[in-house]
Amino acid sequence: MRPLAERMRPLTLDDYLGQQHLVGPDAILRKAVESGRTPSFILWGPPGVGKTTLARIVAHQLQRPFFTLSAVNAGVKDVRDAIEKSKGQRFFDQPPPLLFIDEIHRFSKAQQDSLLGAVEEGVVTLIGATTENPSFEVIPALLSRCQVYVLQPLGREDLIHLVNHAIATDEVLKNKHLSVKEYDALLRFSGGDARKLYNILELTANFQTGDAPMEITDELVARLVQENLTMYDKGGEYHYDIASAFIKSIRGSDPNAAVYWLARMIDGGEDVKFIARRMIIAAAEDVGLANPNALLMATTAFQAVQAVGLPEARIILSEAVIYLATSPKSNSAYLAINTALETVRQTGNLPVPLHLRNAPTYLMKQLNYGQNYLYAHDFPGNFVAQEFLPDEVAGKPLFAPQANTAEEKIRQFLAGRWKEKYGY
Repeated sequence: MRPLAERMRPLTLDDYLGQQHLVGPDAILRKAVESGRTPSFILWGPPGVGKTTLARIVAHQLQRPFFTLSAVNAGVKDVRDAIEKSKGQRFFDQPPPLLFIDEIHRFSKAQQDSLLGAVEEGVVTLIGATTENPSFEVIPALLSRCQVYVLQPLGREDLIHLVNHAIATDEVLKNKHLSVKEYDALLRFSGGDARKLYNILELTANFQTGDAPMEITDELVARLVQENLTMYDKGGEYHYDIASAFIKSIRGSDPNAAVYWLARMIDGGEDVKFIARRMIIAAAEDVGLANPNALLMATTAFQAVQAVGLPEARIILSEAVIYLATSPKSNSAYLAINTALETVRQTGNLPVPLHLRNAPTYLMKQLNYGQNYLYAHDFPGNFVAQEFLPDEVAGKPLFAPQANTAEEKIRQFLAGRWKEKYGY
């Protein structure tokens, strides 16, 4: 039997829950569908808010041929095959078929380029779905030919309605005599993802024995979910647990564990760009100034995996991960910006000292803007001691070099210039 999430998938815009700014009366997407002149568009929103469902409803209401691809396992050849099939389905002046690409942000530039001609010539109407900001993940030429519709997270009342509606109307659940005493665990473990919510509800309902009525409580849901984590969580909490283990292994300088968790993510179908982004963060936060080249390595790795994609990207990621894990570690830059931000929040918008202000006009010079500023390059060693902070926080140390070879050189450099001022 089909999963509950599939059984409960709505077939019309009237049955679709949420996103009233797109599908409500007189909303932009509804009007486009009702007119029959739907442009190519991209649906951007968090997991489980109905992007795929909305694409299917549009296809159903427009009654056009509908082709689907998943960017997780489709290549350039698959895209071209789908375009050729679309050409074969188009007759005379009929509107073009719809091509739905799930997780379009995972497509490489070459894969996205292969779509351009067909979209531009009207061979297909493209519908893309993404959880990532399309401004960063979709090439500009393709993005300029698409409308972008933003889907909002489902609210608590929406999610509760989904639970109650499924219990009352689903062909299986309505015969199970279920009642919900507490919703908090259902909503918490689903994380606002309707698909996960249905999976958890179905998992809980399957626990029922015989025909006896069953009351759904937070304790019951929490216990069943913890016992069956992988049954419902393919990309949520467990996904972030593995990513957390990956980062902590890099931070802990264990290349063996870091490569293991990297392999777990790749084998689980994780987006290589997600992995590479985490590595850029780790390079800045955990390696930091102890080895500034780590940030260059991580950034280059991100660019490289975008260019080549899997399976070869696994080698690039492995090299970068091992480099990060075996680099000396420092979080001094991370601590410095956090301390600075906290200082700003505590002291407010302090005025810029007059000698640091620009004075492009006569009036500003009359007000002493820029007066007594000392130009560092006019002094020996290109340095002269002067105050660069507002008086209220003058002398406050925000950056503290840590005990590693690279930052010891930084400490000595600063101590030679600032003496005792910042405690270097």
